[in-house]
Amino acid sequence: MAEAAAREQSLSSHLALVACRDGHGNKHLFNELMRTVYLAWFLQQDGYGKEPANSFKTAEYAVEASLELAHMSGEWVLAEDTVPVFERLLALHDSQLATAPLHKFIRAEQRLRQFLAGSASSPIPETDQA
Repeated sequence: MAEAAAREQSLSSHLALVACRDGHGNKHLFNELMRTVYLAWFLQQDGYGKEPANSFKTAEYAVEASLELAHMSGEWVLAEDTVPVFERLLALHDSQLATAPLHKFIRAEQRLRQFLAGSASSPIPETDQA
């Protein structure tokens, strides 16, 4: 991946986390966070990372809880205790951006599109199979 594109993708994810952490999130920013989490998951499945699956599930559950809160109260914010999980997953994704070849990112994007077009509730298993 071109260095400029990798920096742009990383910056977008980190800014989304800051906004969502500080109560300035919105649907687009939470989608950006989950997009990054899922891409990191798919890249890890291809050998780029060793985070436990429960970290990815924690992030997924945190976003679901935040969406429920936003629906009920209009407040778009991540639970403070989940921010370190997102920080680790974004650091993992930054590492993936620096090391994985472009064709792996293209494949991860394809897998993300397939997941989004399907009916599965999550691409991440309930048990720690990372």
